[in-house]
Order: sequence, then structure tokens, then C-alpha cells
Amino acid sequence: MKVNINKLSVDMEVKQRGVEFRVYDNQGNFKGDMYVVSSGLIWCKGRIKKENGIKVSWDEFMEWMEN
Repeated sequence: MKVNINKLSVDMEVKQRGVEFRVYDNQGNFKGDMYVVSSGLIWCKGRIKKENGIKVSWDEFMEWMEN
């Protein structure tokens, strides 16, 4: 996978708008966007808008990673 940061502001707290990562496969095909926001993570497969993405809280994410 190739992951690009679409927007990045340095030395600031992650808030509701968050940081957007653009994700591509190794052939350069766009797979989706990953948002890191204050409430957790949002995965938007393909061209899905942020508000329609799959939301995961920080607690859910940490549980997945620790198990």
C-alpha cells in the first residue's frame, strides 16, 4: 500500500477535522481515505464522503490492536 498525507498541520492538537491520509494500492489505484480525528478513526472506502465513512472510537481501535 501507498499512504499519502493529504493535509498536514504541524505541532497542533488533532481536533474534529483531523488529519486525512489518502491510501493507494501498489499499482497506484485509489483505495480510500483514512481520517484521524479527536474521537477516533474514520475509514472512507473509495470516494465515500467523511460523514458516511466507517467510524471507530479510540477505545475500539485500542481494543482491536491489543487483542
